[in-house]
Amino acid sequence: MKREQARILAERLVAQMTLEEAAGQLIFRAPAIERLGIPAYDWWNEALHGVARAGMATMFPQAIGMAATFDPDLIEQLGDVAATEGRAKYNAASRHGDTDIYKGLTFWSPNINIFRDPRWGRGQETFGEDPYLTGEMGAAYVRGLQGTGDVMKAAACAKHFAVHSGPEDLRHEFDARASAKDMAETYLPAFEKLVRETGVEAVMGAYNRTNGEPCCASKTLMDLLRNEWGFKGHFVSDCWAIRDFHEGHHVTENAVESAAMAINAGCDLNCGCSYENLVAAVRAGLVDEETVRESAVRLFTVRYMLGILGDGSEYDQIKYTVVECPEHLSKAERAAQESCVLLKNNGMLPLSPDRIGTVGVIGPNADSIGSLIGNYHGTSSRYITVQTALQDALEGKARVLCSVGCHLYKDRVDGLSACPDDRLAEAVTVAENSDVVILVVGLDETLEGEQGDTSNPYGSADKRDLYLPDSQRRLMEAVLAVGNPTTIVLMSGSSIDLGDAGDKADAILLGWYPGARGGRAIADILLGRCSPSGKLPVTFYRNGQLETMPDFADYSMKGRTYRYIEEQPLYPFGYGLTYGDVSVTDAVCEGKNEDSLLIRVSAENAGDHGTDEVVQIYAQNKGSVQAPRNPRLVAFARIHVPAGEKWTGTVSVSRRNLLVVDEDGKRIEEGQVQLFAGLGQPDERTCALTGHPAVQVR
Repeated sequence: MKREQARILAERLVAQMTLEEAAGQLIFRAPAIERLGIPAYDWWNEALHGVARAGMATMFPQAIGMAATFDPDLIEQLGDVAATEGRAKYNAASRHGDTDIYKGLTFWSPNINIFRDPRWGRGQETFGEDPYLTGEMGAAYVRGLQGTGDVMKAAACAKHFAVHSGPEDLRHEFDARASAKDMAETYLPAFEKLVRETGVEAVMGAYNRTNGEPCCASKTLMDLLRNEWGFKGHFVSDCWAIRDFHEGHHVTENAVESAAMAINAGCDLNCGCSYENLVAAVRAGLVDEETVRESAVRLFTVRYMLGILGDGSEYDQIKYTVVECPEHLSKAERAAQESCVLLKNNGMLPLSPDRIGTVGVIGPNADSIGSLIGNYHGTSSRYITVQTALQDALEGKARVLCSVGCHLYKDRVDGLSACPDDRLAEAVTVAENSDVVILVVGLDETLEGEQGDTSNPYGSADKRDLYLPDSQRRLMEAVLAVGNPTTIVLMSGSSIDLGDAGDKADAILLGWYPGARGGRAIADILLGRCSPSGKLPVTFYRNGQLETMPDFADYSMKGRTYRYIEEQPLYPFGYGLTYGDVSVTDAVCEGKNEDSLLIRVSAENAGDHGTDEVVQIYAQNKGSVQAPRNPRLVAFARIHVPAGEKWTGTVSVSRRNLLVVDEDGKRIEEGQVQLFAGLGQPDERTCALTGHPAVQVR
């Protein structure tokens, strides 16, 4: 049902409600209104990387891993998987009268905030540090979730609007100050794209203030959203964020004033209980009754658009049996394979199952479910860890010896052990008796995530530095000292500096949080069943670079991300090796129109392994004082190049991406545009790591 038609039905329905009934519908747990035939509905549901917190569902790699695929087509398919399973679960729950939390069709995903600082615990939920990549991947996921039919399949939500990326422990009282340039160049483009181009149904406000205004009641942000970008959907607060107005930000005196401030600014739906005070706010003259009714109309409009009020839709026929069906699991596994980033390889990988003899699988994340799932995760009927997958794949071919090696962060595994490092001797013994070692280390949601979600032993939910916990550093040192060929499999959602271990390891494979069965994808890559092809959607810094970076609470982009970094990183944004040897050999601008340029790119694979690759186009405005310090990503395309063969294709570059943003936040033409095509950035570090420079577009 189109929005205009749905709004007419919503207006008629809301007109029959009392003020109390209409106001009651603006809280996330909306009650039934039996006299009007309106069932109860809970607006709170999650689908960050598959349907979350609602029982069984197909689980994809965490969002940061999805970003590493650089594959919008696949991400759109994953969005459709989440919407399909969400419908199946909604249909089943509704038939049994279950309208509880996480049972609806309004998903508070995706998170399109910018991962500007590597310490931020929630960065794993994002599509990385680049506004262009974030917009492309976020838009693809929204298209998949919402569908293209007359009835919306599920409602997506762009969050958290705006300028939100830590520190987590300050978010309920923090004022994120950002210049007009940084707003327009970095923090807002992905939101604008999702509103203008995908028609995202919902936008969620952030906890913090932005430039002095609480985000869930910011007249500046709301004006931009509704009047400049033409947003027609509904606005929802982050959970209990409106309460922060008087308890954290101190911009109001009490709950009644906070509720009035939010709804008057345009916040339609309250995740929390502040809107229980709306009727009192109306009676006190702080809110007009029509303002309450307008928000109710917006909310009922989407319920009609979803077909959950009115005549229903074809989606009512989706059966529960699609949940975790083979097709969905296959797409999740493909996403896990495409997400893995090969950071280093001295020739150890891929392993040959028929020639390796004994494999030592060591580390706290080797057989850890927590390292598969990230945060905001669903539940799987089966989990496949790296250890399990290697045991299955090598059964009858090679011996697999295992040791947890150490606790994820404590100094001993067994609380009754008298001495620290109580599994270290076992790990060393396994390494000594193995022909090759797979050392699986990293983090999980107990060490990086959202404030309050888990008991992070180091602080709120952010990281204090870029190193692994001391227990794992001692493990890596001891195992690598044995001297047998060792691959480190790193499972985390953010930049990690492995220190000396990174230098000593023969290979490093970044698996992120690969999803419930992601261990199999990692094993397939280790054993050469497929080539790694993921690219970093974030810069991997050296830990010492934190000292030259602005304070965590400083939202200036100076020195942050690949666009403004001043020193060579550990591993650059856009970087990732494969088992092939692909290079871009030529790039020519062969066509242009009012909106875009068409770049014809040629690449060849001189290696022995066919592989996927990601052609990346970067722009630099030579002579511009307003352009970012370094070339910026303006287009990309995932391709496949068979061993010994060549590939030629075209990549479209939007002319808008070639503009620069001035200090007033306006996009202008400035400088001479230079374009570069490669398999990463056109920088010295990428060239040194890959052996192949980017080429300038002719």
